[in-house]
Amino acid sequence: MSKLIEFLPTLTTNLLTTILTSFFLVLPTSQAEDLKLSLSGSSTLAPLASEIAKLLEKKNPGLRVDVQTGGSSRGIADVQRGLVDLGMSSRSLYKKERSNTKSHVVAYDGVAFVVHKDNPLRNLSKDQARKIYLGEISNWRDLGGADATITVIDRAKGRSEKDLVDKFLEIEAGTTKASVIAGENQQCVKLIEGNKNAIVYLSIGTAEYEKKRSGKLKLLSLDTVDASSATVKNKSYPLRRPLLLVSKKELRGATKKF
Repeated sequence: MSKLIEFLPTLTTNLLTTILTSFFLVLPTSQAEDLKLSLSGSSTLAPLASEIAKLLEKKNPGLRVDVQTGGSSRGIADVQRGLVDLGMSSRSLYKKERSNTKSHVVAYDGVAFVVHKDNPLRNLSKDQARKIYLGEISNWRDLGGADATITVIDRAKGRSEKDLVDKFLEIEAGTTKASVIAGENQQCVKLIEGNKNAIVYLSIGTAEYEKKRSGKLKLLSLDTVDASSATVKNKSYPLRRPLLLVSKKELRGATKKF
């Protein structure tokens, strides 16, 4: 299944449904009656989880699946505390998180630096991105753009994107110079759509979808490598990450079927 949905965010709902219904999703009656399955975590992985949930509920009367977001760290912590059956994570587990959890890779995604479509910039180097987020570059004219102050949007602590980008850019915790702190992907999208001088980083899958939907987003290439589904799939894009479902116990019943 993971081969078929290697890069899930670009799949349409209809295509995703077709793929998923080709697998056996029906539980034995004794397992399906009055069952509840709960998930929390990554907003990047949540759309796929929600589609699977709809199919399982349709094929298994009595089964109810609850999908909540809140970030990868929340999803992992909720599993560890026994608050949910599965956590959704868009980052690899830390060493301390591996002792009492199991991770299951279901797809891969990338993280792109995104600006408004009217921004003339097309490419960003790793060094330029680092200087933007450290406040060493604060005007777009220094990068060949308009004479305008850069609105730097950072991600909230605990978000997998922040962990990945901080590590990639070699930024120490607490040293970024941000104008705005954003949480969910959709909040980032709205901020960029409404501010021609802003920059943020978010899921490539989400950014590609929103670019097609509204036409207001631009994904910047990173060190001349396009930020796209294709470059994530062929592993040439440097900011690539696994999307995981995390469990505490051996998978059984509805959790295993999910």
